[in-house]
Amino acid sequence: MKIPHRLGTPLSPSAVKVMLLGSGELGKEVIISLQRLGVEVIAVDRYPNAPGHQVAHRSHVINMADGAALAALIEQEKPDLVVPEIEAIATPTLVELEKAGKARVIPTARAAWLTMNREGIRRLAAEELRLPTSPYRFADSLRELKAACAEIGFPCVIKPVMSSSGKGQSKIDNAEEVEAAWNYAAAGSRVDAGRVIVEGFIDFEYEITQLTVRALDERGQVATHFCEPIGHVQVHGDYVESWQPHPMPPAALTRARDIAKAVTDNLGGLGIFGVELFVKDDMVWFSEVSPRPHDTGMVTMASQVQSEFELHAKAILGLPVNVALKSPGASAVIYGRHEAKAIAFEGVADALRLPGVDIRLFGKPESFARRRMGVALATANSIDEARTIAKQAAERVKPVRID
Repeated sequence: MKIPHRLGTPLSPSAVKVMLLGSGELGKEVIISLQRLGVEVIAVDRYPNAPGHQVAHRSHVINMADGAALAALIEQEKPDLVVPEIEAIATPTLVELEKAGKARVIPTARAAWLTMNREGIRRLAAEELRLPTSPYRFADSLRELKAACAEIGFPCVIKPVMSSSGKGQSKIDNAEEVEAAWNYAAAGSRVDAGRVIVEGFIDFEYEITQLTVRALDERGQVATHFCEPIGHVQVHGDYVESWQPHPMPPAALTRARDIAKAVTDNLGGLGIFGVELFVKDDMVWFSEVSPRPHDTGMVTMASQVQSEFELHAKAILGLPVNVALKSPGASAVIYGRHEAKAIAFEGVADALRLPGVDIRLFGKPESFARRRMGVALATANSIDEARTIAKQAAERVKPVRID
């Protein structure tokens, strides 16, 4: 496994160059972590002045789903590592470039390709690895979707096969809601608006994210590390708050980590993976996996010795990692609340006066009512206390229009 054998100086012949494909709030934190290690970072996104653009050495705006444009940019920059941060990328191009020896993709081009499409990762988990999942079907038309829902039964969950952050996802309770769910899924898909997955509803108690890190040990062998489980609340499939550590029975935690290791071993490579799981008593079901930092893992900026972003940066560079928990912690999303350009924020000082609180404002150039524009972080003696404080802090930060 070829990794940088030494770290250099940015903007010099010795530089280790990393290209981020997707430069949102998660990519921004990865870039900051890489720059602290003297890495030269190139940030790429589909719109100008993305959060990661603001802290990278160089930035580019392209349609990353355009394979020719993506290949041309990689050829131009010649990065040592290509790090996908979103799903909407021409992953077949990454596979070709990696096969030709023209790019090293994190964690692997195959992992980026499989996880971009819910069909690929679900078939891998359920049919190849034989992991427990919800029952599922795929549909390419409204007619097929109606048949799939009838076969799976109600309630069920409908998702685009290609989307991120819960976009286009809905839970329906009867046949009358199928057409609206189909239209919503098509609107929320980033790449393929014509294919969805239908999942049977599991009667679970809670969801967790098991952050799983593949990093090199002192012998140069890949070792798997597990962060403490992260609990989270989602609304319409989009994370609104998270906390760590989420309490779990020992048997369920062991099973969760066995599932996470099976999936990440198959995907291979180095870096952090966000493995989403459903849990009830000692039973655990695989849901999804992201081969990159996870939005629910933003809590680790407060709760862990090394955040998920530091862990990712160190792991992909072949450096040692530390997944130790520092304190119980929680995060709560700060929404834009307005449809506007370049909004301002009031109340940040009031939020920071709460005990154990920190605030991250992402710097997104455009706000939507439900767009994630920042996050409140809190540490406390218990996760319940941390959750309460984080939500109070998020509420104190007031986005305001300036136009």
